[in-house]
Formats: sequence, C-alpha cells, structure tokens
Amino acid sequence: MSAVQKAVVVTGGGSGIGRATARAFAEAGARVLVVGRSAKTLEATAAGSDRIEPLVADLQEDGAPEAVVSAALSAFGRIDVLVNNAAQQRFGALGTLDRAAVTAQLETNLLAPVFLVQRALDALAATNGTVVNVSSSGSLGRRAWPQNAVYGLTKAALDFLTRTWAVELAPRGIRCVGVAPGVVDTGFAVRSGMSDEGYEELLASVAGQTPSRRVGGAQDIAWWIVQLCRPEGAYANGTVLAVDGGLSLT
Repeated sequence: MSAVQKAVVVTGGGSGIGRATARAFAEAGARVLVVGRSAKTLEATAAGSDRIEPLVADLQEDGAPEAVVSAALSAFGRIDVLVNNAAQQRFGALGTLDRAAVTAQLETNLLAPVFLVQRALDALAATNGTVVNVSSSGSLGRRAWPQNAVYGLTKAALDFLTRTWAVELAPRGIRCVGVAPGVVDTGFAVRSGMSDEGYEELLASVAGQTPSRRVGGAQDIAWWIVQLCRPEGAYANGTVLAVDGGLSLT
C-alpha cells in the first residue's frame, strides 16, 4: 500500500467480506490482524499468507477492544486501518423478536465498533489512520426492510457514526469512511437462519432486480475497502459508498 508496511485490523475476518478484505490488504503489502470467534475459520483466512495474523475474540465481551488493539500493537507496532466488518443478523417481524437476538445484533454491529474505535484512537492518530465501517445498502435512504429491522437499524446507525466520526476525528488526523454492500453471495444469510432454498431464491430475485444483473462477490467489496484506504483516497472522508450494482437506486 506504500513504502511503509501498513497494519490493518479486520473484524469478522473468518469468512465472506472480512476474509476477502484481509486477503486483499495482505496482497497489497499490508500486515493484517483478522478477528473473529472461530479459530478454524480465521486460520482458513490466514492460510498461505505470512502477512495475516488471526485473533480469536468475541467483540460482545468486556475487554475485547483492549485485547484487539493490544494484539495489533504487539504484532505490528501500529494500526493504520480499522475495518469494522463483524456483524450478526437475525430475521423476524416485530412480533417475533427475541431480546437475546436483538441484543446480540446491537452489541456486535453497533456497540463493538464504538468501543473498538474508541480504544484504537491513539494508535490511529499516530498513523493518520482510517476507520472503515461496513454497513449495508439496504439501510440507505428511505427504504424499508421488513423482517430485518434490527439489523438494518444497526447499519443505519453505523452510517451516522461514520459521518459524525469523520468530523469529530479529523482534528486528530483520522479519516472515517463507510462501504455499504448490496446483496453479496457469501452465505451470510444462511448462517443467520435463512434456508438454503430461500437463499437461492433471494440471490436469483436480487440479480433480476439489480441494474448490473448480478449479485456481488466478496471481492467486489474488498477491492473498494482497500482503495479507500490508499493514500490516493485520502480526500474521501465521511462518505458511505454504496457498492450494490445499483440496487439501491431502483
């Protein structure tokens, strides 16, 4: 990414967009700490790369932000980029919501980024670093998202944090940007409780509605995350970039 080896932290790095992002940064010459709850999936992300270090951590637990930042500084001595990608999703209309499932989404998708960025502030300021919040194009604008309200509200709130942090942290030399993926074929919905059949139907339906006539791949999102963190992207601040094949415009 530059003459200096950048140090990157990617949460939710065991699969999907997080895995693709970690590998894309590593291929660009950065050193990467991938954070997740499963040692097996993190090891799969790191396989074949000496630039990727796994860290098993549950971001809902007390002390997790300190553990993540300490691990990154111990391994790399710096943090240049923090990618808040970890998320939980549970489907259900208002009348079916379970408190535990709602709390898990709020804590992972929203509270974890708040306290992780807070803990990393000094390290990011020392490098004029960048925070990337991964949200969702489904929560942009005035769109509704039936059966997915809690997940959507966490992503809409994350976009608000992106805008606010861009202004609030600029005096410390820290940028904050967001990437809002559309429907990406990573199996995330299946891991969140959707049936295999329902997932295939979703992908086919979205591909038919999207101007680009396809759903996204994890690499489509990872590429943009890396570009926004390059020196050439430094004038982007506070923006939330929709990468969804134009779906949110329809």
